[in-house]
Amino acid sequence: PPPPSPPAPRERRPYWCIFVHICSSMLAAVYKEFLGKIAVETVPVPVAENDGVVVEVRATGVCRSDWHGWCGHDGDVIAHGLPFVPGHELSGVIIEVGADVIKFRVGDSVAVPFILSCGKCRECGRGRATVCEAQEQPGFTRWGSFAQRVSIPRADLNLAKLPEGVSFAAAAAMGCRFTTAYRAVAQQGRLEPGQSLAVFGCGGVGLSAIMIGASLLAGESAQTGESSNRDAPVIVAIDVSPDALAKAKSLGATHTVLVPPNQGRKRKSEKDDETCEGPDPAQEVAARVRELTGGVGADVSMDAAGFTVTCRASVYAARRGGKVIQVGLPLGEHEEPRIPMHRVAGWELELI
Repeated sequence: PPPPSPPAPRERRPYWCIFVHICSSMLAAVYKEFLGKIAVETVPVPVAENDGVVVEVRATGVCRSDWHGWCGHDGDVIAHGLPFVPGHELSGVIIEVGADVIKFRVGDSVAVPFILSCGKCRECGRGRATVCEAQEQPGFTRWGSFAQRVSIPRADLNLAKLPEGVSFAAAAAMGCRFTTAYRAVAQQGRLEPGQSLAVFGCGGVGLSAIMIGASLLAGESAQTGESSNRDAPVIVAIDVSPDALAKAKSLGATHTVLVPPNQGRKRKSEKDDETCEGPDPAQEVAARVRELTGGVGADVSMDAAGFTVTCRASVYAARRGGKVIQVGLPLGEHEEPRIPMHRVAGWELELI
């Protein structure tokens, strides 16, 4: 009998087809419903807009705001629609440049701020780009950095090239938590040597605030090596986690206050004093802060958590004429905390 016919050769895709497939898809962490599963999937690669770039993500952070978006608390994510890719703290390398971009080239290592201002609106004209009326935000108004690549518009106006020696991880932290803390403590709180700082919540932005506060309160003595006649700096870190407080201590906190997670659970509601039972946890914690600041309270009191109790406690912890900085986002069930405005008015507090 004749020998059997050899098997038909397998059809192979041309190499250019494989190349196109690799270049047109990437991996990203995607959720398709609020509070649903976040899965790593293959999605199309983004394209640079005329005024933007595509960044290959080398580092990205996780922020509580990402959690809020996933929960369905954020209006921008809701307006964008699902499926969605979160992530807004990032750094990386530019791999594509839009036709109108002047300052950046392929191969540049960059840091990306989470607020991409327009540079044209009334607030941008006033130098307040952080409240730009037409701002874009990766991870909120558009797909974000929990992906291999991300499209960033308005590159010339917002991106920054990384200096030598700055790691991608450090640069990613600059995009949100560190710049947010600097805006809160240095620019809005105007903290200076001889003053005191209280930080409620020692997550990413809270720890960043402590680092910045330690630098500002050191003042000229840290730069010249000379002793200062001003009072010793006081930075009080407040959290429910011993590990977070230990980290805060290592970054410059002079005092820590550990709040038991179940403190104040007897109270029926943190929003309505008249119907609550038991002690007010906000006032209890604030009393400890006042004790650590010589009985007067903190010059700058910052809520970096965004819970009802931390919002209230930060108000009660401020000294007369002090500043209360709300940085943590009070969203979800904490969206409308009952603020003790009698204290704000009576003590002439600046509420920011």
